[in-house]
Amino acid sequence: MPSCGPPDRLRRSRLGLLAVFLAAGGLLVAPPSARGQSAPAARGPLFGPSGSPAGPAGAPPVARYVSETGVKFTFDRSQGLPLVKFDRSPEVWVLRPQPAPRGDMLYLNDLGEPILRASRTGGLTVFTTDRPEGLAVALSGGGPALRMTPLGPQQLLERLAMASTRATRAARRLIPFEADASPASSALTADAAMVAAEAIIRMTRLADGRLVLGGIDRVRLVEGRQARAALRQGVIEITVAPGQGMSGRPSSDRILAAAGVR
Repeated sequence: MPSCGPPDRLRRSRLGLLAVFLAAGGLLVAPPSARGQSAPAARGPLFGPSGSPAGPAGAPPVARYVSETGVKFTFDRSQGLPLVKFDRSPEVWVLRPQPAPRGDMLYLNDLGEPILRASRTGGLTVFTTDRPEGLAVALSGGGPALRMTPLGPQQLLERLAMASTRATRAARRLIPFEADASPASSALTADAAMVAAEAIIRMTRLADGRLVLGGIDRVRLVEGRQARAALRQGVIEITVAPGQGMSGRPSSDRILAAAGVR
């Protein structure tokens, strides 16, 4: 990570501190109905090698899908790396394509678990925690590409505050978020913060997750050469690798696994 002078360090410290204050305010005003709401969790993260394989027959590069049970998501194959975003979750999953028997294609998360399966005949199946055996989905149309946008210091602060507020509401106690970010990593850091908040929300729904969450004091986001997640001495530490795009941050599944929650 490039070195920085005192003004940069001061700005980064203030980002973390102000996010704490804003999250504390969110804890005081959060309505009960806002706690713990999110999409059905996919069984793992989603990113893959360069060169996205062909998707379901007849589907546009960015397509919308829906299941009979109402699970809706966007599947984006327009940017070289397959991406998926479920409607009720802020997380974008990065997929790793892998050929499967009978000419099918599996799309795996960063733990090597299946998220989608595209059949040779054009069908698409999604795997979720509620339906690990898979759920058939139907094409419902096109959609916008899933992209990160550059952020300034104020926008990054706002995203950190939003992530801290979501985690704080779910845990029902203050979970501060701190970030050591540069202009090159600001968008990815903001995205990683929202993913970390999603992981904390998912912890509250699991018995072992609630036990782990009781020992978590804060979330810290830093730059590095490789995307990582670790839980050390009450701190969830997320490492982002700006040069790797959205695949340069861990998924919520990987964060849960690092915390010993699955």
